[in-house]
Amino acid sequence: MAAERASLSDGPAVRSGSLAAWAVAVRPRTLLVAISPVLVGATLGFERTGNIDWLAALLVLAAALLMQVITNMQNDVGYTVRGGDSSGTRTGLPRATAKGWLSVRHVRAGIVLMALLSLAVGLALVAYRGWPVLAIGTASLLAALAYMGGPRPIAYTPFGELTVFVFFGVIAVTGTDWVLTGSVGAVTVLASVAIGALAAAALAVNNHRDLAHDRLVGRSTFAVRFGERASTALYGVLLLGPFALLPLMALRTPAPALLLPLLLLPAAWRLRGDFVRCPRGLAFNELLFRTFRLELWFAALLSAGALLGRFFE
Repeated sequence: MAAERASLSDGPAVRSGSLAAWAVAVRPRTLLVAISPVLVGATLGFERTGNIDWLAALLVLAAALLMQVITNMQNDVGYTVRGGDSSGTRTGLPRATAKGWLSVRHVRAGIVLMALLSLAVGLALVAYRGWPVLAIGTASLLAALAYMGGPRPIAYTPFGELTVFVFFGVIAVTGTDWVLTGSVGAVTVLASVAIGALAAAALAVNNHRDLAHDRLVGRSTFAVRFGERASTALYGVLLLGPFALLPLMALRTPAPALLLPLLLLPAAWRLRGDFVRCPRGLAFNELLFRTFRLELWFAALLSAGALLGRFFE
């Protein structure tokens, strides 16, 4: 797996228009960011109410995955259109349109198709919870498109991490709980903050890695605006802060097993240390995927704790 990531970063031989080229634009490994909040929101809702609608849960998961795919594709094409690779200094994973593996026109057509699919899923979810679901879905879609689209993309501002925190954490987790149960528990709110922070931590790795490059191409990310030390501190807070919320979650529910993600604290601490010591360049890509995996394991253990609390209360 590490060799595969290294080869992607070095620019492998990818045939234009192939499935491999589309995989570069879609970035399947980042879909963990979409899966984690739905998993947590669904299981915490079940722990509180004892009920779950599997069809609604699958629709919510489909909507979350589509939002992540749209964000990734828009990021790929938007970065290319703005000449983000023109300086030749970027050390991140390749972009399909910048490499010429996919045309801008084709990726934009793919974005439209994904947006239409997300609209269809959203309309199906309206049948469960009414028009507020459509409002949430519309806001999420606009945020996905605005991340690297429009006259002032979010990715060119210091608010990228905040946007991920809100839409792939707070809204995704609480929205899942609300759609499936018709209410939102206090533990769900705390969990949404934790999951949002871990999702934002992954973006913080990206922006820290590309600090010098982003400065050259005019991106004013958090790392560019506030500097390397502030970016390092932000990553530490986003990575370790969620663990401080676990005791609060356990106190709010008769499910002490919600403390299970504390088992990951040593791994998170090592990850933070590796971030601080990491040399500039491609090595940050491995930290990015480790952060994705930490979020998924955190979500899985938190969900397991919720289920244990439900079945053994």
